[in-house]
Amino acid sequence: MRMASRIGAVGLSVLLAAGTVAASAKEFVFVSWGGAYQDAIREAWLKPFMEATGTKVTEETSPETAKIQAMVTSGAVTWDIVTDGGLGVTRGAKAGLFEEITPEMVDQSGLYPEILNKYGVPSEIFSTAFAFSTEAFPDGKPQPESWADFWNVEKFPGSRALFGQPQSVLEAALMADGVAQADVYTVLATKEGQDRAFDKVRELKPHVGLWWTGGAQPVQAIGSGEVVMANGWNGRLQAGITEGLPLKIVWNGAVAEVGYFMLVKGAPHRDDAIEFLRWVTKPESQAQFHKYVSYGPTMPGAWEFIPQSEWGRLPSSPDILKQSIFLNVDWWLENEAAMVERYNALMQE
Repeated sequence: MRMASRIGAVGLSVLLAAGTVAASAKEFVFVSWGGAYQDAIREAWLKPFMEATGTKVTEETSPETAKIQAMVTSGAVTWDIVTDGGLGVTRGAKAGLFEEITPEMVDQSGLYPEILNKYGVPSEIFSTAFAFSTEAFPDGKPQPESWADFWNVEKFPGSRALFGQPQSVLEAALMADGVAQADVYTVLATKEGQDRAFDKVRELKPHVGLWWTGGAQPVQAIGSGEVVMANGWNGRLQAGITEGLPLKIVWNGAVAEVGYFMLVKGAPHRDDAIEFLRWVTKPESQAQFHKYVSYGPTMPGAWEFIPQSEWGRLPSSPDILKQSIFLNVDWWLENEAAMVERYNALMQE
């Protein structure tokens, strides 16, 4: 009987110890959009973080706003960190889905100030630029250098591909029409400016052979000779160049955007998730992402850790950023529905 009691006591202590270990285990759930983007996040940040801290990271995909809304509303939150662009983080914040990131939680003082958002930690910078076929416009002959050239079908003949959504296209249209980069959103804020942008797109429409909806399409279209120029996401364009396709990126007038990591309100592993957000905002960490996809870091300090030979393909490098504008998220949130409706109508004219 005494032996049984001792065994019982030992068993209880083992169970209590196991419970303590389980309670103290570090973990969180990370949710992004899958594909090459999530693969890059895994290699650049998730794996090194897990190895350095012993934290278990479970990955899921497709962090649509509706899914997050359902979790937060029901109080059954199973996700900790989700990713999206500037429009997504701002929409989610207005819906009360994300926790505000305070300086005490994550020090973001070293990041580019124009990309800060109270409800998301900037993870990377990417751009919509345009590329042209070096077979159609080879070295030694005139090559496109601006959005004005993209629109100039007399000097640079051939079919174009344009994004099937108005974001970044309206901005490009105004720059092609002579609007200075610094004035693009001042002009777009007026009905006359919006008319001007749509008229410019309408001018190019007869020469648009493809309204693309997937990031690989413009790259494939240039590679196959279907079009001679296309706007596109810089990571996809660079991937085409790396694969040997005859493309060259023009950065002048690129429309830069920011990826963000957000902390879901009610996140079950909040403290461990915050530790990861701190990890991502270190210059040494920021300098890793470009190895897997051609997106740029979110802080000036990261360039110290990136070879200068890589700067020319990264949209937040000093020289490229000077040629770029940032997508105005607030303007698009206010005007998106009307612009999309008008853009769809234009494509069907």
